[in-house]
Amino acid sequence: MKESELIWMNGKLQRWSDSKVHVLTHALHYGTGVFEGIRCFSTSNGPAIFRLKEHVRRLFDSAKIYMMEIPYSFDQVADAIKETVVANKLDESYIRPIAYYSYGEMGVNPLPNKVDLSIALWRWDSYLGKDAEAKGVRCQVSSWRRIHPAIMPPQAKSTANYANASLAKIESLKAGYDESIMLNMDDMVAEAPGENIFRVKDGVLTTPPASAGVLRGITRDTVIHIASDIGLECTKGNISREELYTSDELFLTGTAAGVTAVREVDGRQIGLGRWPFTQKIIEGYSDIVHGRNPKYESWLGRI
Repeated sequence: MKESELIWMNGKLQRWSDSKVHVLTHALHYGTGVFEGIRCFSTSNGPAIFRLKEHVRRLFDSAKIYMMEIPYSFDQVADAIKETVVANKLDESYIRPIAYYSYGEMGVNPLPNKVDLSIALWRWDSYLGKDAEAKGVRCQVSSWRRIHPAIMPPQAKSTANYANASLAKIESLKAGYDESIMLNMDDMVAEAPGENIFRVKDGVLTTPPASAGVLRGITRDTVIHIASDIGLECTKGNISREELYTSDELFLTGTAAGVTAVREVDGRQIGLGRWPFTQKIIEGYSDIVHGRNPKYESWLGRI
């Protein structure tokens, strides 16, 4: 990790090396935290935070699902994110706000503990590896299933949910793959450990619906808009494991990963090894986040 200079913690900026929590912090033991991943991109008019409002709204929605009261307003959190970006003087960065039950009392019940909020950022260039953009990634369908809504709330971006994701990620890496694809309990495709998934077949784009147990990704929503702009039909529907193998194209989307083509799943080449539709989506996404598409100027949080 490339350290930046300052982290915002509970209302003030402090040095990266001084930003610590107690070993008995409740969230460390019980996964009682919610977080966001946000990107700041360089544009011709300076750095801009992509879809800041949507990310902050999802942070508050995640907290509400967990009955967690964030001790700051929506505007205060958005302003604190901007303040942290400005203070660190990076033209591009990955931003991680996290609200969590802090040190106080132990036990499964988090409610007696205070909720803390921290905002960190750093430069994070290639989440899925330096060759991912040019060559695409190799994926494995995981033996671990995506959490079921009756067990954990998939729509909350909680720290607890990512233990499930980490198991799938580790499994794929140990098997020599770049990333994992997780099925749900109904044997339908859900998502990757940190990304949503899209399939192209016969000129139609499909992504699993929220009912499949996916997180409603903000990059996912962005891609759906881009598809409409370029005349690519997009549907939300279930995708079977077999349909992964017979795709013309597959790609992953996420704040950290951006838009990344999948070249192989379980040893099977996807399509003809080319991804013309995916490339159009990648180009459209790059134009939007770097301020080259005026239609989406409102998605850029200028600072």
